[in-house]
Amino acid sequence: MKSLSVVELSKLYSINRQTIYNHINKGILSKNSDNKIDFSEAIRVFGEPAKKQDVKEPVKIDSPSSAEVLLLRQQIDMLKNQLSDAKDRESFYQNQIETMQRLLEAPKANMTTFTDQEQPKSNAAQVQPESGTDDTKHDGLTTAEPKRIPIPEQVEAEPEKRGFWSRFFRPYD
Repeated sequence: MKSLSVVELSKLYSINRQTIYNHINKGILSKNSDNKIDFSEAIRVFGEPAKKQDVKEPVKIDSPSSAEVLLLRQQIDMLKNQLSDAKDRESFYQNQIETMQRLLEAPKANMTTFTDQEQPKSNAAQVQPESGTDDTKHDGLTTAEPKRIPIPEQVEAEPEKRGFWSRFFRPYD
């Protein structure tokens, strides 16, 4: 078979020489002992050349290689899948938020609110306000009269705190 140099192969397939060297380094493409690439090896990796060109024609530097295009398309597909997953997560979390808001807004059956003026009948042991107090201000959440907590009148003075050295240099009282 015919053997081609890297420059001839890049001109034949209109790809960058660096792409060919990258394929060689990765093991996708192999070289002979004379540092040339077998034409059948090039067909295996790059496929049939679209147009058989004369090796003397100039190489287009701006033309993308098929491997790079394939890699970019795979990345685009991966990003589309990630975007789809993110949209699914967003809709799931939005549904969760709406459910939690509905649960927060739903009134509880046993709870009284500040607007309720009547006391629940089930708590018969609750303290009834005195007959002389105003019943309209009593909302059932606080007692009618504040409770007083007794405070002892005589408070013993705390002994003076001593440091480490005062134990040795000051006599005890």
